[in-house]
Amino acid sequence: MKSLIDCQGDAVLSEPAFHKMIAIERKRTERSGKPFLLMLVDVCSLSAGNRGKTLSSVICALVNSTRESDVTGTYKEDVAGVIFTEIAFAEKHSLMRAMFARVSSTLKDKLTPDEFDQINISFYLFPDDHDEQGPVYRSNLTLYPDLSGPADARVLSTFKRMTDIVGAAAVVVVLAPVFLAIAVAIKATSKGPVLFRQKRIGQHGKPFVFLKFRTMHADNDATVHEEYVKQLIAGTAQQHPSNGNGQSVYKLTNDARITRTGAFLRKTSLDELPQLFNVLKGEMSLVGPRPPIPYEVENYALWHRHRFLMAKPGITGLWQVSGRNRLKFDDMVRLDLCYAKRWSLWLDLKILLRTPRAILEGAD
Repeated sequence: MKSLIDCQGDAVLSEPAFHKMIAIERKRTERSGKPFLLMLVDVCSLSAGNRGKTLSSVICALVNSTRESDVTGTYKEDVAGVIFTEIAFAEKHSLMRAMFARVSSTLKDKLTPDEFDQINISFYLFPDDHDEQGPVYRSNLTLYPDLSGPADARVLSTFKRMTDIVGAAAVVVVLAPVFLAIAVAIKATSKGPVLFRQKRIGQHGKPFVFLKFRTMHADNDATVHEEYVKQLIAGTAQQHPSNGNGQSVYKLTNDARITRTGAFLRKTSLDELPQLFNVLKGEMSLVGPRPPIPYEVENYALWHRHRFLMAKPGITGLWQVSGRNRLKFDDMVRLDLCYAKRWSLWLDLKILLRTPRAILEGAD
């Protein structure tokens, strides 16, 4: 594949280079706060014989209709794109209308009416546009083409999924008596259901129902935890004395909402066992970043969101075996991102083998 397509002397980025530029612009936006707009022109609906010629016309039209600071390239086969850099939110709608009109006018001069009618023009804003009625957690993956990875990475991901299924199923079968004993203990010592169900945000922002053994009294108020999480993300949270090893942790301890049985389950991390069913359903992995609560995501900085975009959430992970709740929130996220970038089956195995020791040493 050629690295560049030449159009009237102007360089047009190839698909890999264009994807890389989208990733660079996301990082630039995360630092500067200035959004960018991605426009895609799709010619897939045309007959196969006309696509190549039409796409060349589209690319030349885009080059001739955009600013020098904008980036034109091939988004994927039969789809051209333009990145409009550092725009203002207030400019979004006016820019889309202006570019749609300008590109449409240019293309109408080069294409037949039937060809033009089969072309699709779409726009995507980063940070992701959202419904003003409430937060949206799912991110538009069109803005993250670089996260799909090469073919060999997808093969390894499939193998990771198979390992998750086999591993989770084996643990559920072996620990079935433990599941039963915990359920009996919870019912015998407090009123309420055995399982605690909570909405969490999974990979790519997709919500799912997260399972744990219930460790708190039923119908408790989550306000105190929500406020502490907000402070933790902002970097203003205070550490609290640990209930186990005496070290201070970024976590609410001596919480009156926790039952006596629940305190033991948390100390030993046995309350996490039901998440094996989330793994079997494909919502989680054995190893990965912890899935955040919606009110946690609402307080995220842009770069924090990569922790649930780049990898499937897991029961254990790199930050859990590298300090757990003794780490500040930004350090936790950096470890999650480090895991996502360095991920391998060998790294997963090492994390799984280190998890029991981390639980014993943490004992928070």
